[in-house]
This record gives sequence, C-alpha cells and structure tokens, in this order.
Amino acid sequence: MRTIKIYGEMLMLRYGDRRDGEAFEFLDHLCTGASRMEALVRDLLEYTQVTRIQAPAEPIDSNEALASALDNLVGAITESGAVVTADPLPKVRMHNTHLRQLFQNLIGNAIKYRSPEREPAVHVDGRREGACVFSVRDNGIGIGPEYRELIFGLFKRLHTSDEYSGTGIGLAICRRIVEQYHGRIWVESERGSGSTFFFEISD
Repeated sequence: MRTIKIYGEMLMLRYGDRRDGEAFEFLDHLCTGASRMEALVRDLLEYTQVTRIQAPAEPIDSNEALASALDNLVGAITESGAVVTADPLPKVRMHNTHLRQLFQNLIGNAIKYRSPEREPAVHVDGRREGACVFSVRDNGIGIGPEYRELIFGLFKRLHTSDEYSGTGIGLAICRRIVEQYHGRIWVESERGSGSTFFFEISD
C-alpha cells in the first residue's frame, strides 16, 4: 500500500502538467485509497497485537500514560485548539502501552468529533471504587442512544470517511484492551451534548 501511494504521488508531482482532469481524478482516488488501506492494515495489526502484552505485576502511574498519550496527540491538539485537562489519576495494574492506547484513542476521538460551534474541551478523570474507573468527557457532537453499543464493533462508523477520517477500529481496540483486563467500556452521550467514555479496570 505504501508503494502504491508513493508512486501515485510521484506521478502527480512529475507529470502534473501533462494530465487532463480525468487522469488527475483517477490518480487522486488511487492515492487516497492507498492511504486508507495503509491506515486500515496498521490499525488491524494493532488490534491483533493487543492480547500479546500481559499486565504488569505492580500498578503503574496512570498520569504518565496520559502524558505519553498527549505527547502523541500534540499535533491534533494544537491544530484544533483543544483544551485537555485532567484530575490526578489512580494507579492501576495495567500495561502502560495499553493505558496509553486507551487515552490516545478516546482523546483523539474527542478532538476529531468536535462541534463546529465551539473549541474542543476534554477532561480526563479516574477514581478507585474497588476497580479503577476512568472517564474521558468531551463537548463534541455527541452520539445518539441507538449507537452507544454499535460504535465499539469492528469497522463500525457513524460517518463517512469524507466527513471524518479513520478506519472504525479505534473503539474496537479500546474494548479489546479493556476486556483483556476483565473490565468493561461504555459511553454516556446525547446528540449535540458531548460524550463521556468510561472504562473500568479490575485489579
């Protein structure tokens, strides 16, 4: 997929003055399709590799995992003007890579599905109630009640790729991670009123 994408881009750059409108359109579709397939393969690999990492013997610092996720999202945060805040988070017996993936996917989605009427605001919280319960709250476009369970399925998308980029695997990865720790993940949301994603991890 990467090879197809690269050579398609080279054709567009080198022979731009020799192609007609239809040729440009075909090349554009080729490059766009290759990019989407490359992202799909990458996300599928991430999905299948989730269960290969085992939980650590000792609890980890959730605040460090969140900081790492925010470092990876700095481009999206800067571009969108998002404000991401967090309360002090509890320690949890979970692999740092998995917790970072959860925060990164949920915060990344909160930024992606932002409302056009306001700058995105995301708040991360965590508390211990026997199990550790984390939440990621946003002020985005929200989700209708009929889709609250559907969105965690593999390849399930509520919008076209022209509206919002993505492969429809991110939340499926989140569910797969959480279930590996015998936990659960769910969302509370209304259309136009933002969403709060919760995940519970049992020690």
